[in-house]
Amino acid sequence: VQLVESGGGLVQAGGSLRLSCAHSGLVFDDYAIGWFRQAPGKEREGVACITTSDGAAHYSDSVRGRFSISTDNAKNTLYLQMNSLKPEDTAIYYCAADTTIATMFSGTLEPRVYDYWGQGTQVTVSS
Repeated sequence: VQLVESGGGLVQAGGSLRLSCAHSGLVFDDYAIGWFRQAPGKEREGVACITTSDGAAHYSDSVRGRFSISTDNAKNTLYLQMNSLKPEDTAIYYCAADTTIATMFSGTLEPRVYDYWGQGTQVTVSS
C-alpha cells in the first residue's frame, strides 16, 4: 500500500485548502482511510476518515462543519477540503489507511490502529 499526500501550503486564517492523497494497493470497499495531523509538540490526532464499507464519513469535533472528506474511486484519491482555516489547524497532515475489519466498520480516528501512512504535507495557517 502506498499513500502520497499533496496540496499543503501557507494560507491566511479564514482561507481554504484542499489536500489530496493518491493511494495504491487498497482493495475497493475493503478499508478505512482518513486524514490525521500532528502539530509541533503535540500528539498525532485524527481529523476525518471514510469507511468504504458504507461510505460513511467521520469527523473530529475540532473540524466538523469546516472540513469535508471525500473520495474519487476512479482516481484512487482521497481529498480533504478545508474551509474557514484557523491558526490552530497548522500541522503536518497525513493520509492513513487500515484494512482491519474493526477499523473498517468503526470509523475510528485513533491513529494507532492505522497501519499504512503517507509522508505528510505541511499546512500553515497565518493569523
